[in-house]
Amino acid sequence: MSDMPNLFTPRRQLGRTGFIATQIGIGDLADRNVPIDQCVATVHRAIDSGLNLIDTAPSYENGYSEEILGKALPGRRNGLFVIDKVDHLRQSVAPQIDASLKRLGIDHTDLFVFHGCSSMDDWNHIAAPGGGMDQVHDCIKAGKTRFKGISSHNPDVLIAALNGGRCDVLMFPIGPYADPRYEQQVLPLAKKLGVGTVCFKTFGAGKLLGDTTGYNRPLATRPRGKVSSGGETTTSPTLPHLSVDDCLHYTLSIDPDVALLGMSFPNEQDAAFDSFKRFAPLGATALAEIRHRAISAIQGKGDIWWNPGGK
Repeated sequence: MSDMPNLFTPRRQLGRTGFIATQIGIGDLADRNVPIDQCVATVHRAIDSGLNLIDTAPSYENGYSEEILGKALPGRRNGLFVIDKVDHLRQSVAPQIDASLKRLGIDHTDLFVFHGCSSMDDWNHIAAPGGGMDQVHDCIKAGKTRFKGISSHNPDVLIAALNGGRCDVLMFPIGPYADPRYEQQVLPLAKKLGVGTVCFKTFGAGKLLGDTTGYNRPLATRPRGKVSSGGETTTSPTLPHLSVDDCLHYTLSIDPDVALLGMSFPNEQDAAFDSFKRFAPLGATALAEIRHRAISAIQGKGDIWWNPGGK
């Protein structure tokens, strides 16, 4: 076990699930360039710091994320809310869930969500009688998971899902550069209906922090000048960018149940933890100022796939 101090006290209910979650969750952690034992140690570091919600998916590095979590969970499963995903919305659900549970090495997760359900056609397909939602419900009855929901990059789909009453938890973007309907319509409706909210894209897939097209993929012309942090070598951004405080304090101020952050390396964890300790809710003027600077910070860094129309 880590000798790190417990930095987080579980403090909020995740919708109607009854689970009391930390305000920050552990996002996708998978990089096949990093040895699995090192990835497992990074997961342990986050859990030992007090975080108690973790997310994975079969498509994250072609199963590597689930394999990492499978090695990380023994001895730490109790009290941890594990989220996994159904990647193929038009295929039978039970075989996908069984394959994920095998990679995870556990008999059930806490939540399975349909991954990237971002068109009305997809939502109508899984919500139809006998469709994916009914199939996940059967898996709940079989003890393979406890709750169901969707992750989506479309506010209209999320609102339809909320109005349909089929989801226990929704996953969607909340951050300085995200469609305002996520913040202004989806989140308040979810809170009203008691549906849990686990939100991502706080850092705009990294675009808001650095010179990248997302998830540390460098721009075609990468600026020079390297800085080392926490043992990981990174490129110092030269284009307009926001700070970790700007992004994280924005999302925490909007107040989803959980802000899901990608923390693949100890230095990324430390930056998030330190920012969390400095957090105080921002007022409307400060939030608007961060949104304004985010417009410049996102420009020229590739597709904005989490907003309808890529805007």
